[in-house]
Amino acid sequence: MADPGADAVADAERWFRTRGLSYFVPDVRTAVRDGLRPRRVVPSVVTVVVVSLVLAALVVWVIDEPSAAPAVIGSVVGAGALLYALTTLQARPIVSWAIGRTFGSLRLLVPMASRALPLLLVFVTFLFINAEAWQMTANLKPGILWTVVLLLTALAVLFLLVRLPEEVDRVDDAVDAAFVVRATRGTPLEQPARDLVDRGRDPSVHAEVAGYDRWNLILVLLVVQIGQVVLLAVTVFVFFLVFGALVMTTTVQNSWTQLPGGIDSFSFLPTVSYELLKVSLFLSAFSGLYFTVSAVTDDTYRSQFFAAVTEELERAVGMRAVYLALRAELDR
Repeated sequence: MADPGADAVADAERWFRTRGLSYFVPDVRTAVRDGLRPRRVVPSVVTVVVVSLVLAALVVWVIDEPSAAPAVIGSVVGAGALLYALTTLQARPIVSWAIGRTFGSLRLLVPMASRALPLLLVFVTFLFINAEAWQMTANLKPGILWTVVLLLTALAVLFLLVRLPEEVDRVDDAVDAAFVVRATRGTPLEQPARDLVDRGRDPSVHAEVAGYDRWNLILVLLVVQIGQVVLLAVTVFVFFLVFGALVMTTTVQNSWTQLPGGIDSFSFLPTVSYELLKVSLFLSAFSGLYFTVSAVTDDTYRSQFFAAVTEELERAVGMRAVYLALRAELDR
């Protein structure tokens, strides 16, 4: 006869894997710990660095543009880190869940944009209708512009990596019997959580999230928030393209950019220029960073756009507490 506790543990592990929380499962965590040993990490790091330098030198030689080197190196290093995470660090379930979560958020794009864009554009549009912004971006080489976009993206990620651990600490400190019952509602551990509480067991003793579990949870929360930011940044980019094509005549664009040869426009859409694309890309990346900070620190944004992160965090912490309590009972 099957043990209900063992079945619940197995169901929870499947749930963790499908929700991008695969490091919560012991055998996955062991494989990841082995993948982070120096004897495996160092050769991969050396390979990525060498490949990035070679490709950067090749691109610079082909297009005769030294400013492209930082962008190529940054892109290759990022791609190498992602590949290592997908293979050795068992991150495929995390990425699969992240992609599904991002596409699932498309239905929220219109309500999210209608709430965020008015406040955001009041601030950012003043930068768009500004000759200095057009001059700066028009004179940036493509490689430098992409490096700036990568830098703004890295700053947004760094900010979240600093703030999200604080959110994890706040939530796992609030875990009690009522919390786990509420957090596990609609999950495979809903009934086991109620049974534990009814028997007087306290899953909150397993509430503290540390080690690989903690970083897995932070990564998942990071993906949830970055998904919202990317959708908003794309919306801002499209808005500025349309807005600029409508109101920024070629005369205005030439006057603001002050390029010797004039702007580079499409023949069939004269107001849609290469310079408009550049300033729109820069301001959309800047808007993404601004929104990232505001969604966590500004009460106006936080209540609307950080709620999804908080919900995912509470559910994951509650599920983990009940899961560990059930495993502890099975190990007795």
